[in-house]
Amino acid sequence: MQFWNWLGRVNWWLVLGFGAQALFSARFIVQWIASERAGRSVVPLLFWYLSLSGSTLLLLYAVHRKDPVFILGQGTGVAIYLRNLHLIYREKRRETPPEAFG
Repeated sequence: MQFWNWLGRVNWWLVLGFGAQALFSARFIVQWIASERAGRSVVPLLFWYLSLSGSTLLLLYAVHRKDPVFILGQGTGVAIYLRNLHLIYREKRRETPPEAFG
């Protein structure tokens, strides 16, 4: 029964906020490792997915907190990350020969 009492006292918004920040920060580690392996600065696709995921969760947290500065910053980031992913996939579609689509 103690576990359930403890679980009820957890501030789940705070857990979400810290988890989102960890996810968002992990993108830099991913980018650093990819760049070290390549011997040059690269931005792997996972970087953009971590950026989008972390930023979306941070936006949710910011809306809960009713923080307009935080909302504007994360909302803008979400739009930028989505646009970058769109550009990446559009370029991949152009590079893929039509016969590859069946």
